[in-house]
Amino acid sequence: MSNVVADIKIPDSKLALGAAELLREYGNDLLWNHSHRVFLFGALQGIKEGVSFSTELLYISALFHDLGLVKQYSSSDKRFEVDGANAARDYLKAHGVPAESIRLVWDAIALHTTIGIAQYKEPEVMLIYSGVGYDVMGENFDSLTEEMRKKVTTNYPRDNFKQKILSAFYDGFKHKQETTFGNIKADVCSLLNPDFKRKNFCECVLHSPWIE
Repeated sequence: MSNVVADIKIPDSKLALGAAELLREYGNDLLWNHSHRVFLFGALQGIKEGVSFSTELLYISALFHDLGLVKQYSSSDKRFEVDGANAARDYLKAHGVPAESIRLVWDAIALHTTIGIAQYKEPEVMLIYSGVGYDVMGENFDSLTEEMRKKVTTNYPRDNFKQKILSAFYDGFKHKQETTFGNIKADVCSLLNPDFKRKNFCECVLHSPWIE
């Protein structure tokens, strides 16, 4: 495996390698390849747009962004994005990383599925959101060339990613489907669980305990 893909160097600092080891230990090939594609697609878009960003923080954010789906990091009551963000924060704190860098990584992971916010925040936050959108839904697909896409997917194959990722999402939060209220992962529950009933914000307002 090349440590330079599409002219992007995969970070190999002690901090980055430690994060990669955690993903290798607790994740699987699907998350490993997806997380690296998210990093590379995000970095490529950042370079194309002339954005200055930390490749190390971007990489670590990408490595942790879906770790909240795995048993070792999954809570019983939090969104999986928050579980991943908390795991990254604990890891970075343990290695003496400055608070501002930790905050950037936390935000990048916690907001990576939140539409309409992440793209207006700091570069690392924005680029994780963009990298996820590019790899999962093909957002702004033509912003990168076919040659760039091929270099990334040759090193980190998709391997029927479309068919596998939705089940991987659902498996990661099927024990706490209520945490998908108000976010796009409720769509996954609706697709894969015929008994799932979406919580409705308007019903929450109209049936609140306020007497009026």
